[in-house]
Amino acid sequence: MTRPALNLSANLSFLFTEFEFAERFERAARAGFRGVEYMFPYACDDNELRALLRENGLVQVLHNLPAGDWAAGERGVACLPGREAEFRDSVALGIDFARTLDCRQLNCLAGIAPVGVPDNELRATLTSNLRYAAKRLGQYDIRLLLEPINSRIDMPGFWLDTPAKALALIADVGVPNLWLQYDIYHAQVMEGDLARTIEANIGRIAHFQLADNPGRHEPGTGEINYPFLFDLLGHLGYSGWLGCEYRPTLADTEGSLRWAREWLAAADGRRPAATIAVPRQ
Repeated sequence: MTRPALNLSANLSFLFTEFEFAERFERAARAGFRGVEYMFPYACDDNELRALLRENGLVQVLHNLPAGDWAAGERGVACLPGREAEFRDSVALGIDFARTLDCRQLNCLAGIAPVGVPDNELRATLTSNLRYAAKRLGQYDIRLLLEPINSRIDMPGFWLDTPAKALALIADVGVPNLWLQYDIYHAQVMEGDLARTIEANIGRIAHFQLADNPGRHEPGTGEINYPFLFDLLGHLGYSGWLGCEYRPTLADTEGSLRWAREWLAAADGRRPAATIAVPRQ
């Protein structure tokens, strides 16, 4: 049976970390990737990042909106009452970088729920901020993504922690330029039932990220049946990106890519560089 084409992007916040950040672009391209993503570009010069992308023939697939004081433990400000002005400033900065990098997708991290703030107030704040951001990004043909992150292991207290909660919120926000970023690892930790959830909601999913569970390592090291899911995505006609956001089990990132070599080889000469396709609505 013909295997589906997969457009794999390298998350440079997780892969090739044995090298300095600027060198990771070349390493990703040499491994066969045609797209890259990473959490935040804001500590770098945007023109230097643009040059690295061009020199290595890479597409900037995704990065996050600014997420508050990461070093102090913040994981987004979008759901935090009283910080709406900061969120709007973060949207402006995210757009500036995305336009320089020709990045067509920005991901919003909702944030950790503060103690004592009612849930309905957090939801209302996030809803208002998402409407604002979706409209602003849409003016530049940039999609706004919303990512649920597991609150059991990786981000305790993260408010938006399941795909079901995110999908309900997207429906309530009710704007066309708001999409689900479906991280398979986070979804498995919190909900499971991956295939049925993906199939039921593929028209609202604009980007996937992957890692196995437990451990958040490469596919094939845990319980998730990735060959089955890859075939499902092919059957569903998904032609967007899948971000490799895992912690390699080996010190040598390239050695952890055995599972991906078939698709990376295809991207490296037997088919055109991956492009972003808007999912069906």
